[in-house]
Order: sequence, then C-alpha cells, then structure tokens
Amino acid sequence: MGKVIAIANQKGGVGKTTTAINLAASLAALEFRTLIIDADPQANSTSGLGFNPQEMHNSIYECMVEQAKTSEIILETDFPNLNLLPSHIDLVGAEIEMINLKNREHRMKDAIAEVRDDYDFIIIDCSPSLGLITINSLTAADSVIIPVQCEYFALEGLGKLLNTITIIQSRLNTALIIEGILLTMYDLRLRLSNQVVNEVTNHFESLVFNTIIPRNVRISEAPSFGIPVMAQDSDSKGAISYLNLAREILTKNGLLSSDRQMGVN
Repeated sequence: MGKVIAIANQKGGVGKTTTAINLAASLAALEFRTLIIDADPQANSTSGLGFNPQEMHNSIYECMVEQAKTSEIILETDFPNLNLLPSHIDLVGAEIEMINLKNREHRMKDAIAEVRDDYDFIIIDCSPSLGLITINSLTAADSVIIPVQCEYFALEGLGKLLNTITIIQSRLNTALIIEGILLTMYDLRLRLSNQVVNEVTNHFESLVFNTIIPRNVRISEAPSFGIPVMAQDSDSKGAISYLNLAREILTKNGLLSSDRQMGVN
C-alpha cells in the first residue's frame, strides 16, 4: 500500500502547499506513483497543478461528504506518475455537514482506502487550521511533515499542533508518526534565519530534516504557471532542494535504489 503523508501546520504561510506540490512532483520524477490530495478549501494545490478550482464539478468534498468513488474524481496531471484529488470552495462547509455523520473523523481514510494500492505515495495538503478536515487528514495519514518557516514566531502554535498530533495518536490513529519538521523560506543572508535553524534543530534534534528549503524566486513563480518548480527550472535551488527532500524521505523509508536516484535528468 502507498504511504500517506500529511503536510500540516495550522499556521498559514509556512509553505504547506508549496511543499505538497513540489515534494509530490519530485517523488513522481523519481518514478514513484504519487497522488496529491488537496484538503484545503483554498484549493491552491489544485490551481498550482494547472487546474481551475471553479471548474471542478467533483472534488475531495464529494468523497468525504457524499462518499463518491475516489477513483472517478482523481485527475491526471501533465506530469508522469503524478495525479490529483482536487479541492473546491465547497470544502468549507464539509466540517459542518460532517458533524453528525457516523465515523466523521475517518471519512478521508475511507476515501483513500479505495485507491491506496494504486500509489507509492499519497501526499495530503492540509488546510491552515486544526479543524475536522485536518483531523481527517491526520487520521488517514501514516506520517506528518510539519513545515516551519525560518522567520520570527517560527515556533508559534507548533506546540498546539504537536498536542493535536498526540491526541490523534492516542484516540484515532495510533500508527501516526512525525516524518519530520521541514525548515522553509531560509535566507542564508539573514541572521534571523540562521537563529531559527539553530533553535528548531536544538529543540527538536533528529525530527528536523537535513534538507532546508530556501527562499527562491522560481519556487514563488511556479504556481502562477500551474506547474511545480521542477517543471519551470529543474536547475534552480528550489527544485534541487525539494528533490533532495524527496530523496531524504525515500532513504529514511528504505526506498531509494540506485536506479531511482538517477531518475531525474
């Protein structure tokens, strides 16, 4: 079965969607069948892969609320090995509609179960909240990546997220682990960025990924073209960093063979 990784942090602007898109694209480029689930009503992963959320007639909303067949809603992207389960603004109302539903915390897990064997990795782009949709995502996931930006207040709210993860581990998903804390938006020129790196690394030690995602113009530009940064400029620091992150995750999970290391030209 494919490994399910949630990208979560209730703090906005930390690089969740950027990480979801570019990590998934990197895994796909290394020839792993990959699915992105856009679990954010803002639908930025959907638009970031070249789809217009306003034109989505079916989305993760239908899977969770109406229990539509997941396989019929998944879209093929323009990138080999990379598919998308899109989002829509309707997802905003899903939390209210699911309040009285049976097993409401397991709706996403049930939706994923139908297609899990079709993929090596399933990446969930969570919304910037700790509401029912994010709880569904963490309940469905095998692990969670926590993006933390290299800026002031970097650790703000992180304790609350870790507490939520602990509650989910004890009540809903005992197998959930932290895949790692990912430092994003790093600027080598700024003393503050280096201070945040040192602070997070000293505090969380082995939980922090070795790969650090830099501030990079190409990373910022790519979503406006509806493509991952790798497709815009594979030699950019941003593209190389996300490819290194994918390789680090694969190595950690014992999945990086020598032929797949050479999977990207």
